[in-house]
Amino acid sequence: MNTLFFFLGAAGLIVFWVIFTYNGLVALRNRAKEAFSDIDVQLKRRYNLIPNLIETVKGYAAHEKNVLREVTEARAQAMTAQGTEQRATAENMLTESLKHLFAVAESYPNLKASTNFLELQRELRDTEDKVQASRRFYNRNVMALNTKLESFPVNAAAGPLGFAAMAFFEIEELSERELPQVKF
Repeated sequence: MNTLFFFLGAAGLIVFWVIFTYNGLVALRNRAKEAFSDIDVQLKRRYNLIPNLIETVKGYAAHEKNVLREVTEARAQAMTAQGTEQRATAENMLTESLKHLFAVAESYPNLKASTNFLELQRELRDTEDKVQASRRFYNRNVMALNTKLESFPVNAAAGPLGFAAMAFFEIEELSERELPQVKF
């Protein structure tokens, strides 16, 4: 009889541990998903600013069609990218094309002095800062989830419960890059 109670008690503890572990992993995964949606909101804001920026630059730098086309194509790719890794790669390409666009703007004093251009540039910088903050928040949540998934004894239960590690969202910020030299 004591043996039966012992096994029932042990089985109850295991069931309780599995439920507790499952609920903890669900909470971590949902926080990571929520954090990714924060990134998505900021990226959509960024995508909405870019056409206005391109139109402003067009008025001053009409013969810079290649740079304008590059930004437009990179924006389209970023908007249609699926998955964290593909999206991060597309965002890196968009950041690179924006770097070229701002380098072109340096060659046009009237454009640099344009209130509209300066406002768009400020909004884009603000958005970049928000993307960076959202990305850090997402990566912290992903790190917490991945660490939990790799820790014993959770790692023994995580796979059968349907949990897998999530990818980090890594993009390079505009400020980390050096501006290219543009000569005409």
